[in-house]
Amino acid sequence: MRTTDPPPAYDPSPAYDLIAVPGLMALLGPLLAAEAAAEAYGGGTEPGDLEQAVWLRLLERLHRDGPPDDPQLWLRRAVRAEARRVRRTARRETALTREPADAGRHDPERLALAAARRRALRDAVRRLPGRCPGLLAALLSPHDPTYREIAGELGISQGSLGPERSRCLGCLRRLLAAEVAAG
Repeated sequence: MRTTDPPPAYDPSPAYDLIAVPGLMALLGPLLAAEAAAEAYGGGTEPGDLEQAVWLRLLERLHRDGPPDDPQLWLRRAVRAEARRVRRTARRETALTREPADAGRHDPERLALAAARRRALRDAVRRLPGRCPGLLAALLSPHDPTYREIAGELGISQGSLGPERSRCLGCLRRLLAAEVAAG
């Protein structure tokens, strides 16, 4: 069965004329870049992400309702609305600042291995030559002494602590490397 009715005529009213979109984008581009840069950092987002969200919102509006009556005013409001949305989302999201509860930090095996590593390090430090055992023991101290305090305790100048520390750490590296290779 054949119909002789002509196809329906094109009705441009439901969708915005896509030929005008590049012109509208060229008109609004610099304004959007400036508005997005001004709003983005206060909301913890990148200006490019904000621009992209507003362009998408504009294209959806053009398809649904046609162009806004005042494009610049619409754009400013859209940028602010997107920035508010990003801030609301960021407030609801919480960053993981600590290890998860089941990270096993108090696992007996992990604690025993950490204690064994600390013992091995302290034993290696004691076997170093010269002033190295005293210097590295002071640097590893839980009291966290300053360079001035360490220099006073060891009877050496504060300026020579850095080079001495470097030399001692080099000795410790060689000692531990030899033990690992032998083990």
